[in-house]
Amino acid sequence: MAQRNVNIGLSLGADICWPICYESLFEGLKLDGMALGADRLDFNCERVTIEPFNLRQPVKYDVVIDRLTHWYSTSREWIKKAIVLNDLYVYNNPWSLQSNEKHTSYCAMMRLGLPIPNTWLMPPKAYEASDDLEATLRQYARMFSLEEIGEKIGYPFFMKPYHGGGWKGVSKIDDAGDFQRDYDASGTEVMNLQAAVLPFERFVRCVGLGPQTRKVNYDPSAPLHDRYRMETGFLSAEDARMLENTTLTINAFFGWDFNSCEALLRNGTWHPIDFANACPDSQVTSLHFHFPWLIKANLRWSIFAAATDKKMRKTLDWEPFFAVADRDLPLAERLEEYEKIAHQRFETERFRDFCRTHLSHLDALAYDFFGSAKMRDAVHQKVRALFPPHEVDEFTELFFQRVEKWREEEGRHGDQDGF
Repeated sequence: MAQRNVNIGLSLGADICWPICYESLFEGLKLDGMALGADRLDFNCERVTIEPFNLRQPVKYDVVIDRLTHWYSTSREWIKKAIVLNDLYVYNNPWSLQSNEKHTSYCAMMRLGLPIPNTWLMPPKAYEASDDLEATLRQYARMFSLEEIGEKIGYPFFMKPYHGGGWKGVSKIDDAGDFQRDYDASGTEVMNLQAAVLPFERFVRCVGLGPQTRKVNYDPSAPLHDRYRMETGFLSAEDARMLENTTLTINAFFGWDFNSCEALLRNGTWHPIDFANACPDSQVTSLHFHFPWLIKANLRWSIFAAATDKKMRKTLDWEPFFAVADRDLPLAERLEEYEKIAHQRFETERFRDFCRTHLSHLDALAYDFFGSAKMRDAVHQKVRALFPPHEVDEFTELFFQRVEKWREEEGRHGDQDGF
């Protein structure tokens, strides 16, 4: 039996709580000596550092969980080099992250036949001056009427930066006056205008990590610590499957291991409205009750990908999805066909078997850890970094008790059938 060392790297930004929990459970799993095929595996996990690098320098990691490259170019370029030259597996495809912003994701999912609300793209209100740009705009830019565009979209609608940005620059436009004021204030940002789905019956954020999904009742109007509601079982089986398939479709299409999809239910139809979130919120201060699920899902997927030497899909290959899109299928059937492609790309059954065989002890370990003093301290560290001193004890207790609610309602039962 051949000996193989398996290395997982955590590429982190300002993350505090989830790496502590991930590393603690990783150590507790005691994976060294795992027999897989003809190999005996030993495991290591460490945090990736930032430093100059020779492009031909070897990379010691099998998998990197990336939380940084969507905004930090040095790490992004190291990760690109490591994928191309060293066959590294990374969450998520960095070329896809860099090029497929929210605007592209809207276009792609329209192409696949998903019920995306009516969406426009606006030229920016202001420009950085340059000779070439002035000549271009003088010849080719056409005057347009905000009033006419607003009437075509219909009020209310939302204006938001085409590349996303975590709610930054998003405004609800209720009338022509709002439109004029907020467009004038948008500066050099290129903006999407998207018809509002109002009123809606449900707002759900579905988090996908590999083939694992979790559907969360979401309230965007609540304070950050209350947006992720704690209800479970609030969806019909049909609605749950629709949201799961939508999330798996989007993630497999763009090569994203870890992403979240926001969708609104209105008159029986789920409208995806925000689904290019390939560095989803992973903090206990927002996820609280759902935080343990995320840590467990992250452990399972990263360990599976590293142990099985899962190959990074460097090219996206959209043609199988387009072939389905070009067939005259109802939405639910169309999504089921996309789901088959997604499960093939995520190797879902192989993953499920791996979890059953090698990670069945994670449930009991997680149940104990998430009630531990170390978990409470991880919550405290994150709260202390975000909240004013006089609120630290109050919110530490609030978030820890919500994790305890998860232990009672879900953790003590474990996850069925592998994950």
